[in-house]
Amino acid sequence: MTADPKLDVLVVEDNSSYRAALASLIGSTTDMQCTTCPNAEEALRILEQRSFPVVVMDIDLPGLNGIQCTRVIREQWPATQVMMCTVFEDDDKIFRALEAGATGYVVKQAPIEELLDAIRQVHTGGSPMSAGIARKVVSTFHRHAPRAQEPLTQREQEVLGLIAEGLTVKEIADRTHVSSNTVRTHIRHIYEKLHVRSRVEAVNKLRQR
Repeated sequence: MTADPKLDVLVVEDNSSYRAALASLIGSTTDMQCTTCPNAEEALRILEQRSFPVVVMDIDLPGLNGIQCTRVIREQWPATQVMMCTVFEDDDKIFRALEAGATGYVVKQAPIEELLDAIRQVHTGGSPMSAGIARKVVSTFHRHAPRAQEPLTQREQEVLGLIAEGLTVKEIADRTHVSSNTVRTHIRHIYEKLHVRSRVEAVNKLRQR
């Protein structure tokens, strides 16, 4: 029975000792084999001659950096998956790498088995991330996720309806038998709850509901 072909992995790493260690570890597995190079420019030349399902990419490379190289790879060889393997854990580099097309992000300090398993996951459709990186991604998502819309009170709905009719603050105050300052407070709360900044935006939200 013919054995399944080994997974071809290209490692792009300028640190010679780490590059050699990683190549040795990948080469010692029964399901993967490894080719290495010290910079992005050579990696692109290799990819022009031979396809690799997975590229393990450092960020801090001489010349073209790993994020720039990732972008080129994903544009020219979209079937090739890129996994970042770097010491960097700052938000800017993480999200720039993901925006460039990286499908995994593992720190070099990760346990060897975690790193090897991450390579396999990238190949099979996963997006592995070291725990600290995943927490940063989730935290950023929570910070930028749309806020849940707080419901308007009955009085705020009434005021919004009068705004839609084109009434001024004073006219709304007269109609609802409250002061103009109270109407302005209601309008401010309406804007905050609907996440709008003007009467026009508020009325548009009302019409969408």
